[in-house]
Formats: sequence, C-alpha cells, structure tokens
Amino acid sequence: MGRVIAIANQKGGVGKSTTAINLSACLAEKGKKVLVIDSDPQGNTTSGFGIDKNFLDNTIYELILGDCSIGDCIIKEAIKNVDVLPSNVNLAASEIELIGVDRKELILKAELDYVKDLYEYIIIDCPPSLSLLTINALSAADSVLVPIQCEFYALEGLSQLIHSVNLIKERINPELEMEGVVFTMYDARTNLSSQVVENVKANLSENICETIIPRNIRLAEAPSYGQPITMYDPKSVGAESYRKLAEEIMNRGNK
Repeated sequence: MGRVIAIANQKGGVGKSTTAINLSACLAEKGKKVLVIDSDPQGNTTSGFGIDKNFLDNTIYELILGDCSIGDCIIKEAIKNVDVLPSNVNLAASEIELIGVDRKELILKAELDYVKDLYEYIIIDCPPSLSLLTINALSAADSVLVPIQCEFYALEGLSQLIHSVNLIKERINPELEMEGVVFTMYDARTNLSSQVVENVKANLSENICETIIPRNIRLAEAPSYGQPITMYDPKSVGAESYRKLAEEIMNRGNK
C-alpha cells in the first residue's frame, strides 16, 4: 500500500515542486516505486521530469472531470522507478467546472484507490493556494510535508495551513498527519537563514525535518534541463541533501 505524501504550502516559491521532483527521484534511486502527482496548474513538476506539458492528451485535469481513468493519465517510467501523473494550465479551470459536483473534494482519493497498491510512495505537488485542488490532495494523503523558505516571512501563512490541515483531518480525512516542515533555500552565509530556523523551531509544535535543503545553483538549474538533481548533478550538495531527506522520510515511515 503506497504511502501518500502531499507537499503543500500556500506561499509560492518555497520549493514545493523542487522538493516533489527531487524527493521522488531520491526515493526511486533507493529502489522505491514512486508515483508523482502534479496537481499544480503551472505544471512545473511535470516539466521537471522532462515531460512536455503542452502536448498531453490526458492529465490530472481530464481525470478530475471524469473524462479518463487514472491508468490513461499516468506516464510510465519518466525516470527509472518514477511514474508521473502530469498537469498543465488546463487544470486552472477545474474548480469552476466542478461547481455543483457531489463529493468533489474526494475525487483524487477515489482514483488513487485504483493504483495505490502499485507504489511504495505517492508524492503530490500541491498548488500555492488552499484551493479545491489542495483539499483533494490533503483528502487523499496520509501526511503533509511543508517546505518553508528560509526568509523573513517564513512563518506567515503557516498557521493558516496547519489550521486547514487540522480541519481536513477533523472533517474529511481522520488519518491525515503532519509529516513535518522542511527548510529550503538555506544560505549558511547569512544570519537570516539561521534566525528563521530558530524562530520556526521556537514557535512550531509540529515535526521539523532534520535535513535542511541549501540554496544551491545546481538545484535551480536542473528543471530547465528536465532532470531531477540526481541525474543533472548527482554529486552536488543539493542532491546529497535530498538523499538525506528521502532517508529521513523512509525512516519515519518505518517507525
């Protein structure tokens, strides 16, 4: 039975897609079978695996509207051990088209039930908003991983996200847990990054991942080549950091 982890934060530019792509690639590198679901209309996770998001017949958009089955949408072996359920800009219209549809917040969960047993990990990249797409992801997930950028406004909106997670746990998905908070774009040269880490640790009762993802130029370059960091520069600091995060996630699941 696949473990479903939603990667969520309503702030944009905090490293959600980078984390979805590279955590998945590092889990796959360790021999785990992974499904990555791109539920962001920007489709950055899709293109991060070298998939041309503009020329796809079936995406998560068609799946949510009931125009195809989950098997029709999944792109097999985007890289070794990683299948991708892609997204593109069409997904932005899904919320309007689902007005009046019963149990619309459970569509993704219902579809995942068909394939959950085929994967050890299912990673969902959420859009940067607390929208119906994010609610679908959280309703389907076992846990939520929250990337936080090491910058001044890091805590802003985090309490709102945690409140939303607790609401979904209370009303829709009682199994939902906080996987933890992971710091991204950490710059060891600045006092600000270390201050942000200390501030969050002091103010947050949630799990905080031991692994901290550094600001790394190779991580930033990799998506433009359509490759996860494990392929683009496997010996980089960024690749090593995501390998450590993958180990941490795996160990947490074994406890």
